[in-house]
Amino acid sequence: MTGIYLWEVAAKIQGKIKNYKSMAEVQKLLLVDDEPGVRESVQAYLEDNEEWRVTTASNAEEAWKILQQETPDLIISDIMMPQIDGYQFLEQLREDPRYQTIPVVFLTARGMTRDRIKGHDTGCDAYLAKPFDPEELESIIRNLLKRRAAIAKTSTDSSELEKITKELESIKDILHGQMGNNSGFVTTPPPMSIELTPREQSVLDLVAQGLMNKEIARDLNTSVRNVEKYVSRLFSKTGTNSRTELVRFALKHGLTK
Repeated sequence: MTGIYLWEVAAKIQGKIKNYKSMAEVQKLLLVDDEPGVRESVQAYLEDNEEWRVTTASNAEEAWKILQQETPDLIISDIMMPQIDGYQFLEQLREDPRYQTIPVVFLTARGMTRDRIKGHDTGCDAYLAKPFDPEELESIIRNLLKRRAAIAKTSTDSSELEKITKELESIKDILHGQMGNNSGFVTTPPPMSIELTPREQSVLDLVAQGLMNKEIARDLNTSVRNVEKYVSRLFSKTGTNSRTELVRFALKHGLTK
């Protein structure tokens, strides 16, 4: 039985993030402006990019209703709007945990320095004064979406690292229990004859010490890929599915010291 182990899971997740755009997943933009001409022209320009889908709203209340139905990847908002202006709308977004990290671009005729400062203080990510060059807006959006994707990747990688760390801690607990309480850890013969090559034995011993593949490769002067192959063979030979199970099995049946 071939085991599925952590490096494979991490690689798959990282690959999905890396190939986010190649998978043709459309990124959702929300455009909020009370001027129909601006909404139509900006939407038409941005949707020339096949990777983007633009939903429009004529005011903040309408935008908020759309948000309840679908969370966009980025919001473009006017400031001077009736009832609820762009600053108030942005404050609502930043107070809601669901929308705190969504990038927001302000489009506005108010180009004074104090207005831009107020926008940044409220939490906008970019500020573009009308009239603006559509190519500049496109560039700003692209960069903000890349930054958002990078943050998402970092978060995913951190989550995977935490899983690996927990597994290592579990392995160390097993080792600690073996050394500190021999009477509670009974070694029994393996349920089947397991023959390991010298290199497989070396890899198993290092895994039992809590070393990761990169560290094992360094100690054995080989490639990480080769270590991965040896670990996969060990999973197959022992009928285990994770490093923790492998170490537990090896210790229980005296396959490693």
